[in-house]
Amino acid sequence: MRIYQPIFYTKGTIMKSSTKDQMQGTVAEAAGAVKQKAGEVMGNKKLEMQGMKQKLEGKVQKTVGKIEKAAGK
Repeated sequence: MRIYQPIFYTKGTIMKSSTKDQMQGTVAEAAGAVKQKAGEVMGNKKLEMQGMKQKLEGKVQKTVGKIEKAAGK
């Protein structure tokens, strides 16, 4: 799976790495939840497992962002 790294801007400045990680983690987690539910509804175990994996990856990425923020990055 490829995770795209868009550049986020807020009021003319580039966001910190920790904020990007938290935002991207939230997006990945939400997309994973949608995939998981779609897999459940359609009876597609592979899609359901992909969604669960993506949700977990999103949670990990959010946690990395929180750790970076606490470390001051």
